[in-house]
Amino acid sequence: MPAAGAVAQSPPPIALERWGSFHVGGREVVVTGQPVREVLFSPGGVPARVDPNGTYLMGGMYAQYMIPANPRGQAPMLLWHGGGLTGVTWETTPDGREGWQHFFLRRGWPIYVSDAVERGRAGWTQIPEQTGGQALTLTVDNPFERFRIGAGPGSYLRQQVLPGNQFPADRESYLNFVRQVVPRFTTTDALALDAYLALLDRVGPSVVVAHSQAGLFGWRAAQERPDKVRALVLVEPATIGDPAKVAALRNIPVLMIYGDYIAQDARWPAIRANGVRFAEAVRAAGGSVDVVDLPERGIRGNSHMIMMDRNSDEVAGLVQEWLAARGLWR
Repeated sequence: MPAAGAVAQSPPPIALERWGSFHVGGREVVVTGQPVREVLFSPGGVPARVDPNGTYLMGGMYAQYMIPANPRGQAPMLLWHGGGLTGVTWETTPDGREGWQHFFLRRGWPIYVSDAVERGRAGWTQIPEQTGGQALTLTVDNPFERFRIGAGPGSYLRQQVLPGNQFPADRESYLNFVRQVVPRFTTTDALALDAYLALLDRVGPSVVVAHSQAGLFGWRAAQERPDKVRALVLVEPATIGDPAKVAALRNIPVLMIYGDYIAQDARWPAIRANGVRFAEAVRAAGGSVDVVDLPERGIRGNSHMIMMDRNSDEVAGLVQEWLAARGLWR
């Protein structure tokens, strides 16, 4: 702790060798049978005749990379966000602290933060003709009550936070989080997985850190590209991989992390139980899976958005130690 009256020191600048972005993946699709229409693109302009029939490129993914000047991670780290969110999940916290992107950059990991198919800076296409469904959006109270921040249904209106919860749930911070929420689909998983595989093919062998919905893509990508995943870190994965391909995971160390308040939640006991059963199947096939329940480590109060909670650096430190113990950091 700094001495009384001492001024808190800002962290040192992050030195980057390279920083940039790219889009990857996607496929061409042909749309036919749509009516031609006139569109006024801006007030006072001249209407244009738009024919929506033709060839589209859909299913692309956006990725931004930051390569530290003095890398210490033995592989790039890919940060994959959850449903209804974007790569911003990893970049900052709702109350303005540095995110896991910064935490791991400061320790010398090359970082790739992506926006999955149909999210953020990734491309869109005709809806519902090519996505198979309409996008889902969330009300302001939904994450508060579903992500184990508030104390169940109606808690947003009551502003009742779970006792000891670490998520920055003051109104300004919480609304900063809600501003990050984007539409999501339940029908584009195959497109998203293809794009994640294309990302792995481009970047090469990597450490994959996946949150929530992206747990599916982390498991499946490791099963489809076992030579491209050096380690898999799953932060409250929402689902499991392919039970028929557990043997593909035998040489990939896996860390699964779960936060607090799970036993009292309506959905998370079943979600966690499914994940643990899948982990047991991977172990039975010769794989290595470590399941960490943070409260058992004395780390309490974590919501579903662990990387945004006020103790997020403590959890990131646990991940860092786990990766270092597997020879992936020097």
